[in-house]
Amino acid sequence: MKLTKNFDAFLKNKVNLSDGRIDSLDARVEAVENFLQRGDDDLASNFIDLIPQGSYAHRTIINPVGSSDEFDADVLLEMNEIDGWDADDYVEELYKKFRGSSVYRDMVSRHDRCVKVDYANEFHIDVVPYMERHSQHFITNRITNEFELTNPEGFNNWLIERNRLASGHLIKVIRLIKYLRDFKNTFSVKSVILTILLGDRVNDQAVWGANDEYSDLPTALKSIVGALDDYLQDNEEMPSIDDPSEPTENFNHRLKQDEYTNFRSKLHLYRGWIDDAYGEADVDESKAKWRKLFGEKFGTYSEVKKSTEAHRGVPGITDTEQHVTDKFSLRLDPRLKVKIGARVAKRSGFRDYELSSKGNVVMRDQKIRFRVAHNIPGSFDLYWKVRNTGAEAIKANAIRGQLEKDAGSLQRNEPTSYRGRHFVEVYVVVNNTCVAMDHHDVIIK
Repeated sequence: MKLTKNFDAFLKNKVNLSDGRIDSLDARVEAVENFLQRGDDDLASNFIDLIPQGSYAHRTIINPVGSSDEFDADVLLEMNEIDGWDADDYVEELYKKFRGSSVYRDMVSRHDRCVKVDYANEFHIDVVPYMERHSQHFITNRITNEFELTNPEGFNNWLIERNRLASGHLIKVIRLIKYLRDFKNTFSVKSVILTILLGDRVNDQAVWGANDEYSDLPTALKSIVGALDDYLQDNEEMPSIDDPSEPTENFNHRLKQDEYTNFRSKLHLYRGWIDDAYGEADVDESKAKWRKLFGEKFGTYSEVKKSTEAHRGVPGITDTEQHVTDKFSLRLDPRLKVKIGARVAKRSGFRDYELSSKGNVVMRDQKIRFRVAHNIPGSFDLYWKVRNTGAEAIKANAIRGQLEKDAGSLQRNEPTSYRGRHFVEVYVVVNNTCVAMDHHDVIIK
């Protein structure tokens, strides 16, 4: 049985990183950012930005599972290349800067590509030097003294697209499999590899809301894990785990063959458990079978409101949200594509940037220009939906969410006024039928 509401409650109460921990992490990252910009050293004078990366950018960090577990966040220290510095100098000099601080001196350690800032018994932040060289982007390796090609913006865009194809459920599936890994402790695969393997299994022909494989979270979990198991069973030897944003690069150096063999075996076992629990018709029996995977807490939490519904019942709040199906029929055509781009206007001392390159994170009091690219032939109408969530938007009675017809420019400007996790959607309408749509998250700090 699907038990969709139980999955939503389990994610909210057990798996997802709590709001308090997110706030603490964001505050620590902001403090590190402020520290790195201070002083007259080479790092400060060449500082550009501190960019969320990895699970922090992808929203796939989960709560620590064991009592001694911690979570971590990767941030890219975007900076100018420094004349006379070799690749191994960047981590070394970054480490020296932290060590020269009374605040961070005893919290840092050097690693191949980063300096780790460890907040004991809470979490750690990996700060990775990152720069543009010869029109490409690189991180540095202290041990090999090499600049390593990377494309974090491309990776973020790839994951956003895979998540869209999976009706917004891929990110949640990744969190559940990371939780399963940490709860069972029967296999060890790094998060970036899990993300690639799971994301690559999403059906390329799927479209938002129009494919039964991803109609809800438990169905998406069954479909994606099943597809991954099929792929792994077809590959006894570890296949090339290619970086989806840089096809010449791969992550095989982060997974040994014996670790891969063990993961292949365990995933096959858990795939069987998922299929069994999903197919069980009795509610109590299905809960018991899901608990084999996720523990005794599954199915015990009360149902929770979605963050987009937190305003309901609050006095004085006007809910203006409209749904595309209230006005038009819905018949998404997989051949028709529409995509939202979002560019943040530059602020003093910084450059403008694509929102997706920063994990869709933006500070307050900035401006974003949203634009639409498409392959829709002939004439059509485009509708925008801007939806705010969070305490600040609720207090300002600015939830929004109404459908607004585009005037023909295929773009709109929006201020970043309220902290919270918001989103923008567009709908392409032809002959009173929505034939294509896209979704873009906006996380305002």
